[in-house]
Amino acid sequence: MTEPSAPGLARPADTPVARNARTWLRLALAWLARQLEVAPGAPWWMWLWRCVVLPATPDRALLPWLLRPVQALFAALGWALRWGWKGLSLALFAAFWPVRLFLRAMDRVATHVNVAKGMRLADQVLSPAMEIPGLRWVVLAVGMLAGLVVMTTPFNWFGQTLFMLLCWSLSLVLRRLPGRYPSLALAAISLLAMGRYAWWRLTSSIEFDTVIESFLGYGLLAAEAYTWLVVVLGFIQTAWPLQRRPAALQGVPASWPTVDVYIPTYNEPLSVVRTTVLAAMALDWPEDKVKVFILDDGRREEFRAFAESMGVGYIVRPDNNHAKAGNLNHALTKTDGELVAIFDCDHIPTRSFLTTAVGWFQRDPKCAMLQTPHHFFSPDPFERNLGTFRRVPNEGALFYGLIQDGNDFWNATFFCGSCAVIRRGPLLEVGGIAVETVTEDAHTALKLHRRGYTTAYINETQAAGLATESLSAHVGQRIRWARGMAQIFRVDNPFLGKGLTLWQRICYANAMVHFFFGLPRLVFLTAPMAFLFFEWHIINAGAIMIALYVLPYILQSNIANAHVQGEHRHTFWAEVYETVLAWYVALPTTVALINPRLGKFNVTAKGGLVEQPYFDWVISRPYTVLVLLNFAAFAMGIGRLFFWNTDETATVLLNLLWTTYSILMLGAALGVASEARQVRRMHRVATQLQATLYLDDGSVLQAQCIDFSMTGLGLQLADGAPLAVGDRVQVGLWRGDTECTFPATIMLHRGQGATGLQFDPMTREQQIDLVQCTFARPDTWREWNDSHDTDRPLHGLQEIAQLGVLGYRKFWESLVEATRARWSRGRKRAPQGLRA
Repeated sequence: MTEPSAPGLARPADTPVARNARTWLRLALAWLARQLEVAPGAPWWMWLWRCVVLPATPDRALLPWLLRPVQALFAALGWALRWGWKGLSLALFAAFWPVRLFLRAMDRVATHVNVAKGMRLADQVLSPAMEIPGLRWVVLAVGMLAGLVVMTTPFNWFGQTLFMLLCWSLSLVLRRLPGRYPSLALAAISLLAMGRYAWWRLTSSIEFDTVIESFLGYGLLAAEAYTWLVVVLGFIQTAWPLQRRPAALQGVPASWPTVDVYIPTYNEPLSVVRTTVLAAMALDWPEDKVKVFILDDGRREEFRAFAESMGVGYIVRPDNNHAKAGNLNHALTKTDGELVAIFDCDHIPTRSFLTTAVGWFQRDPKCAMLQTPHHFFSPDPFERNLGTFRRVPNEGALFYGLIQDGNDFWNATFFCGSCAVIRRGPLLEVGGIAVETVTEDAHTALKLHRRGYTTAYINETQAAGLATESLSAHVGQRIRWARGMAQIFRVDNPFLGKGLTLWQRICYANAMVHFFFGLPRLVFLTAPMAFLFFEWHIINAGAIMIALYVLPYILQSNIANAHVQGEHRHTFWAEVYETVLAWYVALPTTVALINPRLGKFNVTAKGGLVEQPYFDWVISRPYTVLVLLNFAAFAMGIGRLFFWNTDETATVLLNLLWTTYSILMLGAALGVASEARQVRRMHRVATQLQATLYLDDGSVLQAQCIDFSMTGLGLQLADGAPLAVGDRVQVGLWRGDTECTFPATIMLHRGQGATGLQFDPMTREQQIDLVQCTFARPDTWREWNDSHDTDRPLHGLQEIAQLGVLGYRKFWESLVEATRARWSRGRKRAPQGLRA
């Protein structure tokens, strides 16, 4: 007997539709149970748990089921972005077709300009005229007055557009012309475009409606003003690179000055220091007029024994006061050479170092210091982690390739702490190496210049060393440089005090002001967020007018920099370097201005290893925060573009473009934080040297040495050479006309003649000969930079964009791997906690 139903609650009829619905529901639940791996009869909470975490298996530690749709969504988004980018690239290619035709036309115009004749005519006219007393200043004043008129003349949008096109057309012709006068013309056009933008910013874009807009707007203006100052000082500093050549040595060798070679060390391994000492022992200089000293602030018995075995001096001191500067000053009291050559313990000099450098001390009695470039045969973190080694000039190439040559023209060459020669008398006159700041080298040069001494720079690589091994070490080194230059700016400001010319003051000031880039760079990375997040207008002008003024400035600056600096610093790479370092140098430079006594000298580690690739989460934290903020701002910008600010499309697009640029630069910064492997303690140097193999059976094989280190060689032999792994051989290398042989063992013999050798134990003389035949050859580094790519600004921007995308991919992969590892460790600890 069935129980009667309550009124209004009658059970619905079991219709075919209901039965089909229940069937589909059972099928759906069965499918869901299989996907979630829920056992039959499982409680309801297990269903919820399985929606988040699936059971662990040997090949799966963490696989959230709910993320599958998200992954599919990201895959679809990636597909859309990929094809969208291809479509956009095709559209841009078509849109810029007329521009490319115009560029080719300007290049053809440049081929019809007789540069050599023009420069000869300019020299004939200008050189005698510039010798007239006071005429240089008159020309400079007239030029500045004319430039000021051009910068401050108001134009409407059409006039500004015409100005931009005329400057651009002229620059496109000038950029193809070699020589110094085209470089000066490009710099002048760039300064005019920058001046017009600066005048417009100061007179037409700084009226704000609220206090917060005023605060942020003037902050952005201050950051831009900093860049204008650096551009002006930089163009003055590098206006006429001197390109000094070595001076011939005077007199017979017996009359040459005595030289003390200092090799300071603190905690570096002997394997790093040994090669430098061996190279210093083999310098081309009369044996009775050169002495080599190891200055060991680590006071290690191993180094004392090595110095005794090599017959070189060994100096220690009772304390480590003032770090490297104190070490050098203590050594000055223990030696008596007329000149002092200083090498960091990893900087291996060529045997021609002294014969190249000392001639200027004989020619100019007032010459107190001569500097040569710092060259690195191992990749720095940017080059290794981004894969640009020997393709893109490294971070220091601009300073040693161009800026120091420009300084030399103004008698303002900086002492850089290594690869330099200093005259003892003037050095003692200024109190020895400066100890008031942590950049003792530049401060010492400043003191010498204040006393009226001259300095010199020879842009020929005469020594080579190891670059920093990791990004954290690189950042630490740059923090010390930034703090030290800020300290000098505070305690011995080049604009104050006596003894310096105007141009020396400008050169020193630019070197110091450069290291204050931290705060301005952070401002540029975050400025668009003011509008995208809060709709605050921190530039009170229309987007079209902003573009008409800022585009000539950016275009002309990049064209001028590519022409003047392109061989030493590729376009847009300065932004990559500054983005990586900005956060870390902003605070030390600010603190040093307030209290210059804070901070201490930190030794840069050399000769380390990176045994496994890893992502440096600690050093990348600031970039990660900035990345998240910029992506959030970009998402807000998309919303404003389509929903909230449809009446300000141009403004939104301009801020989105700015944010996109920042995102790409931050992606490259993340790529640098992804440390690649570095498993060679002795870096191999690529080369092309004649070599000979002498086998035990009397056979002689001719070979090409393709790389070398202090532990082995890479050889290229004819295919089918009768060699086997483990064979003992003698390998011959040449030092001038003399062949030196070294014992070695075959460690690798591949097809097509590729062979790797490891050196067997050698005598003292053989070790010196090996250095002479490899690192210390005068021509070892002469063609090192020939492998650099030509600077093409648009191609460079594309490469940086690709590196940025790759950086985000590495970041994501590292994040997933770290999450899985942390989850796995958590699951292993959980059972132990339950048992406890």
